[in-house]
Amino acid sequence: MNATTLNTLANFPQELEAHYAAIPAEFKNWAPASWEGVPSEPFTAIEQICHIRDIEIDGYHVRFHRILNESSPTLASIDSETLAKEKSYATSSAPEVFAAFREARSKTVELISELTPEQLARTAIFEGYGALSLRSLVHYLCSHDQQHLAGLQWLLGKIEASRPLKATD
Repeated sequence: MNATTLNTLANFPQELEAHYAAIPAEFKNWAPASWEGVPSEPFTAIEQICHIRDIEIDGYHVRFHRILNESSPTLASIDSETLAKEKSYATSSAPEVFAAFREARSKTVELISELTPEQLARTAIFEGYGALSLRSLVHYLCSHDQQHLAGLQWLLGKIEASRPLKATD
């Protein structure tokens, strides 16, 4: 796997925590009147980080292991909104979410960095994406991370837009 992608994946937990920390405390569970234009799933800030944790563990860990251990498996997409309700994302503890995510991402990076070219070339069908290799899936994970950083920035924009505007001279 290329070093840029591995480094981006390895550094993502710190990036995620920094982006989340930029959200004012009183807005951690805030939702805008409209989600039009959101570059990630339409989740509040706390829901965003819970989603990332669960997609890492219940999504990507499972998908990587299935590709490595099965012959061309079909990988299911996860219904994120149902999962958010079932796991009560809105009442989650951010420090606990981050701790679980850091541990999960560490396992992901360790697994990926040890894969051989033959393992990275193993294939699957991913619901909503089609045919792919394990290497493709790694890039989709990296892309997913970036979508959620963008989602948190988008929320910051909506938060600022919701505040009373001050006239400038």
